[in-house]
Amino acid sequence: MTSESAAALSAWESFYVIVGSSGGALIGLQFVVVTLIAERRPKTSGEALQAFATPTVVHLTGALAISALMSVPWPGVVTVSMVLGACGLAGVIYSAIVLRRAHRQTEYRPVWQDWVWYGLLPAVAYLLLIAGAVTLHDDPSVAFFLIGAAALGLLLMGIHNAWDTVTHIVFHTDDDDLKHPAPGAARSKSRP
Repeated sequence: MTSESAAALSAWESFYVIVGSSGGALIGLQFVVVTLIAERRPKTSGEALQAFATPTVVHLTGALAISALMSVPWPGVVTVSMVLGACGLAGVIYSAIVLRRAHRQTEYRPVWQDWVWYGLLPAVAYLLLIAGAVTLHDDPSVAFFLIGAAALGLLLMGIHNAWDTVTHIVFHTDDDDLKHPAPGAARSKSRP
């Protein structure tokens, strides 16, 4: 990186320390919560887990990874741009996979907020990451804001989705699920 870009990036150091450490801590907390809830609730299929719980961990990991990548002393802009762009592309593809999994699973009938928080907003965050990677060479100051917005967005989505999952499990009983089964499901269970 140029000395000007490196100096501008150093101003972001505290931001990435906060976002990255928060993402890492929340990943650990998500594992603890899922373990505690697993002891209390009936087992669910892997379909619902892949559609709702796994993306939360993936997006928190994305925030952690972006923070780590932005803290690496890269020798040049091209390498970090390519790595961030690849992460963004992988995230967009994963967001499409999550939407497909949410549509195919039969344990929970997603509402419009689920489609937004589990599919649309993460895809937007990953697109911001790609945009930041593309503009990093030409306009680092704009790129830093786009990349930072992607990292913070993924962290906030992870927080929202973790809370959404926990409150759904805590406040919905198996009787509720029997009254409102997912389409095509004989007996529906709660989303993990």
